[in-house]
Amino acid sequence: MDNLKNLGNETGYSFDYKPDLLESFGNKHPEHDYWVKFNCPEFTSLCPITGQPDFATIYLSYIPDEKLVESKSLKLYLFSFRNHGAFHEDCINIIMKDLIALMNPKYIEVWGKFLPRGGLSIDPFCNYGKPGTKYGEMAWYRMQNHDLNPEEIDNR
Repeated sequence: MDNLKNLGNETGYSFDYKPDLLESFGNKHPEHDYWVKFNCPEFTSLCPITGQPDFATIYLSYIPDEKLVESKSLKLYLFSFRNHGAFHEDCINIIMKDLIALMNPKYIEVWGKFLPRGGLSIDPFCNYGKPGTKYGEMAWYRMQNHDLNPEEIDNR
């Protein structure tokens, strides 16, 4: 864990997209499948056209392989989207791809629940499972069925 730079140190927030903020550490249980879940209810980014802020809850779930993402680095990384101009769908895919590059998880999914602007909310979902494994099959199954039982929405 000596490679972790952010944990235990004073927090410096970046206002520009910075994937290099992400840090990982070794998984002590790579032989077991288990879920790691994060919820980020205060995610913000900017519309790349209007510059208006977009607010979302980001749901991130993954099955780790050899590495896990360190939570403070994830928080700082997600905060770095604050002044980043990208469409909702792009933000979600960027987050997933950056985490795949960092950890090479067995399986990962990212779901953004964006608050409405102009009376319309957008909830992009993306996922990835290692190709040629049961996790690749799982990714396709979850993609097909990810929203069969949508939640009751009472806050937007």
